[in-house]
Amino acid sequence: MEVLQFKYILASIVYSLLGVIILIVAFWLVDRITPENTWKEIVQNKNVALAIVVGAFIIAMGLIISSAIHG
Repeated sequence: MEVLQFKYILASIVYSLLGVIILIVAFWLVDRITPENTWKEIVQNKNVALAIVVGAFIIAMGLIISSAIHG
């Protein structure tokens, strides 16, 4: 029963939320740096190429953040 201690569950939740917050901040920063409004370009203009690039960016940032948190 030592495996399911409250402190490990709480740490997992905190690190998950921290990773999501960092990912949102990173996406927001990239959206501010780029000359066009990324979300508008993807949704309204249906730019598939940009959607693929943004998806790849989110996957890459998620891998980097998870590796940094995991150690």
